[in-house]
Amino acid sequence: MSRTVCLRCKRPESHCLCALIPALVPHTRVVVLQHPSESRHALNTARLAVLGLAGARRLVGEYFRHEQWAESGWAPHVLFPGEGAQVLTPGCAAAAAGPMQLIVPDGTWTHARKLLHINPELAALPRVMLPAGLTTRYRVRHADIAGALSTIEAVTHALNAIEAPRNFDALLRPFEALIDGQIEGMGAELYARHHLNRKVPWR
Repeated sequence: MSRTVCLRCKRPESHCLCALIPALVPHTRVVVLQHPSESRHALNTARLAVLGLAGARRLVGEYFRHEQWAESGWAPHVLFPGEGAQVLTPGCAAAAAGPMQLIVPDGTWTHARKLLHINPELAALPRVMLPAGLTTRYRVRHADIAGALSTIEAVTHALNAIEAPRNFDALLRPFEALIDGQIEGMGAELYARHHLNRKVPWR
């Protein structure tokens, strides 16, 4: 028998996260470009990020036309590390330049790189990246590189830097509840075996 799903957060109604999703109004326009494989994942943090931010959008696909992601009046920057990427810190040049459109590729690192590779117009945009040393709270997925963050964590850290001294940590409330629910559902023994005792970080 299928469970009834919340139409907004796409979680089972018995585990609906909507009451925890904030209504934040950033000066930055966030656009998440989500690889199709990630959109089908149960732990879809990009959806939660977009729901909590006024003006944010989530586009699912691999090829994106300029008119799909462009925002008139906002300077587009891609949140992805690479040569020439500016580290986002409070007061950095990118944050001080004016209204920013933050374009966030969403998926595994392989998928995110592919999105930029097959969309040269996006790849040519200025890049920003998060500082080193940040720690993920995403305790139930495993990544192919150390130091990776979930999309909702990356967006939160980015907005905290771009719009300092404003703080967007409230965006993480439904994410924390989502992770706690997953851990509770799998049980302490299974969680320890598959996550705490692994030698590689989440993905």
